[in-house]
Amino acid sequence: MNKKAKFWIGVACKEHVESGVKLGICQFCHGKSAPAKRLSHGDFVIYYSSKITMEGSDLYQKFTAIGEVIDDAPYQVDMGDGFKPFRRNINYFEAKHIDIKPLVQSLPFIKNKNSWGYVFRYGFLEIDQESFEIIAHHMLGFNPLLQGNR
Repeated sequence: MNKKAKFWIGVACKEHVESGVKLGICQFCHGKSAPAKRLSHGDFVIYYSSKITMEGSDLYQKFTAIGEVIDDAPYQVDMGDGFKPFRRNINYFEAKHIDIKPLVQSLPFIKNKNSWGYVFRYGFLEIDQESFEIIAHHMLGFNPLLQGNR
């Protein structure tokens, strides 16, 4: 693999992230195609969950999953009732959920440290490698970019 990996954050409730981890898939922005198309094989995805459930109001505010994209293109699935989300296959690491608040000051992709939640408003964003490595270290206890499988 000669292209340089990119690093992405997807935003979804804890419940949806856990379902995606079980299925080995990721989808963004309620299954829109554009974010899924931006990913490449070998890119890394971290999920941030502001809430526990989509409908509920219980805050979670943690990074909840981290993995590597293992396919070459998005695909669409029919979930019924006209819902046909675009997905990517992803190999998730065994990771801890970590609270974002202690990390806000050290994450370069969060420019406004006072209104840190604002950066997640669109549900999908690219982040810098340093931010990825900081979050990955806290979630995994190691840097996946330094693993032998790269």
